[in-house]
Order: sequence, then structure tokens, then C-alpha cells
Amino acid sequence: MVATPDLRAVFLGAPGAGKGTQAQRLAAECGVLHISTGDMLREHVKAGTEFGKKANTFMASGKLVPDDVIIGMVEERIARSDAASAGPSWILDGFPRTLPQAEALDRQLGARGVSHAVWFAVPRDVLVARLSGRRTCGQCGAIWHVDFKPTRDPSACDKCGGPLVQREDDRPQAVGKRLEVFALQTEPLLAYYRQRQVLVELDADRTPEQVFADLVAVVSGGAESIDRGNKS
Repeated sequence: MVATPDLRAVFLGAPGAGKGTQAQRLAAECGVLHISTGDMLREHVKAGTEFGKKANTFMASGKLVPDDVIIGMVEERIARSDAASAGPSWILDGFPRTLPQAEALDRQLGARGVSHAVWFAVPRDVLVARLSGRRTCGQCGAIWHVDFKPTRDPSACDKCGGPLVQREDDRPQAVGKRLEVFALQTEPLLAYYRQRQVLVELDADRTPEQVFADLVAVVSGGAESIDRGNKS
């Protein structure tokens, strides 16, 4: 198991950059919490909490969930006993996405702050290919890809046999807009974490194994060869 003392990491990257996959793998390898914004949203919507009701109003109409709702969910999650115990270690996957979210997280953490802000850098054309080829199981939510992670039956999930669908926002015409919005939101975030000297940029246009090897080096403190906040 990789030693990650007092890890408080945020994983930043465009849709399709692979940050969710890497977060799951690192959390399992290091024995730390993986806190996914998507999982939190689904949990609150399913449970019918006030946060869930507010979020579902926007999600049902295809709109982005406002910062105050997302921030509230994250603050509630980090305050739970498993994340707030002495010497906590966790990975936030998909949060923050905007500067106000990053500032709210720092206010909650206080002097301890974020230990690592990992940016998964992938060229735009690669992201378009990754996103437009994704297929999601309509039953269990598993994600597959027509080229990189195909199922035995192109129309069915290998895990549960449920039907595979292409999400509306993964269709080619929607992908470009998603990436434009993400870029506008994320540029201030990179500057914010670079100024705090916690930003690490990883080349995520490689095999998952290569990216993971660098990621382990970063969080275990042995990444002298990996730039820490020096890239634009």
C-alpha cells in the first residue's frame, strides 16, 4: 500500500481526462476516501435531501447545478466522521470546478488546506474522441467505450446486461460546448492552485498505467521530476 500521509487531493481535468478512473484506483491503492461529485449528486437525489431536490431541478432541465448546492454537498460530506477524523486523507474527484468552489473548500479546511491539486492534461482532439465514444449502462451506470473499453455485446453492459446508451452530453455536437465551458471555468482554478504551490500537472494522454505511476510518485512525495505548478 502506498503511504500518503494527510492527503487532501483535488483532481482537476476536463470530461474524458480520466481523473475518475485514476481517483478510484489511487483510493484503493492508498486506502483513502474517494469522494466523487457525481456519486454525491446521485446519493442526495435518491435520498430526496434538500440538496438533492435543488440539484435535481437543474439536472432535469439539463442545466449545471449551482455552486452553492455543490459546495453544500461537499461541505456536508467532508464533515462526516470518516473524512473529519484526525489525520484524514481523501481525494475529491470533480470538485472544485469553479473558483468560488475552490475558495469555499479552503475556507472549510482552514490552515490545513489542499495538499495536492492534480491537473490531468489531455489535448482537445483526444478528449473529443474519448467522450463521443463513451457508452453508459442505463441500469447500473457503468461506463464503457466503443474503442478503448468495448463490451462483448455492443448494446449491453458486461456487468449487469443492461442497455448501453450514449448520454446526450457525450454526443459530438455537445462535446465541444462542454469543453469550452470547462476551459472557461478551469483556467482561474489552475492559477489559484499554482499560486498556492500545490498544483501538479500530469500528461494524461498516455496509458492509464503510465499516468498512475506518475500519480503515485506525486502523492508519495517522490516526484522531483514532475513539475509542480510551473506550467501554464
